[in-house]
Amino acid sequence: MLPFFVSDFPRSVKYLPPFVRPLVALLPLALLSACDLQKDIDVELPALPAQLVTECYLEDGQIPRLTVTETTPYLASPIPVLPLDVTVVLTLPSGRRDTLRFQPGIDSVQMKGYTHIGRRPLVARPGDTFGLEVYDTKGRRVTGTATMPSRIPIDSLEYKFNDRPAEDRKAYLLASFQDPAASTDFYRLQIHKDSISSERERDFTLDDRLNNGKLFTVGTSYQFDAGDTLLVTLYHIDQPYYLFRQSVSDARNANGNPFAQPSGIRSTVQGGVGVFTVLSYDRKQIILR
Repeated sequence: MLPFFVSDFPRSVKYLPPFVRPLVALLPLALLSACDLQKDIDVELPALPAQLVTECYLEDGQIPRLTVTETTPYLASPIPVLPLDVTVVLTLPSGRRDTLRFQPGIDSVQMKGYTHIGRRPLVARPGDTFGLEVYDTKGRRVTGTATMPSRIPIDSLEYKFNDRPAEDRKAYLLASFQDPAASTDFYRLQIHKDSISSERERDFTLDDRLNNGKLFTVGTSYQFDAGDTLLVTLYHIDQPYYLFRQSVSDARNANGNPFAQPSGIRSTVQGGVGVFTVLSYDRKQIILR
């Protein structure tokens, strides 16, 4: 193929049909105008004051743990900022106020980090309400309350293997539970393999808008092997925690997507960002044979 040069254009056009010549004559101009279509734009992001971020999940029989960090600019380093001048006070249903110690560590069961920890295990019953107050020397203050929901038991766990050869044989899992008819309810159902310290195999967030008062059945795909030990946990959660989880999911989906609507976090606390809730759950184990 011979090279084509813009200087050859006038000589080449005369061999084309008359009605095509005006259009072809505009081609060099279009090529030249497309040489520099990139323009760098510096976006000025608003400078917002750092807010306290709290994350606390209370559980009956467990020592309370809480994580306090700070919000950072969108393009800042992802390394968490741990404020050192924070006081955390937990108010128990009896009215007693416990100040949590600043003692960063890792929860060996959940494998999650925390910054503050209590001194003794909690006693939490359905209907009990707890209060949280987090404040620092800069005048920032986060507050919240959380009430423990009732426990909803898992009625049954069932599984079934497909009919494929042994090397491709997989099973699905079905978990069933009864939804109360007298209230609006929200749930989180998790499936772990071997240990709750491991990565979740499935994690569902549900509400009873379409199943109020009915039997819920939640299923997976064919993804488990013979011999797997599965731990299924059904959390009965309150609406603020449900909306928090939904907003976190929406924010993750919108992050980096130029066509998605921006999504903010719907915190369960006031004066900052984060979540404060009391966990109420039922857990069952099943071995796939």
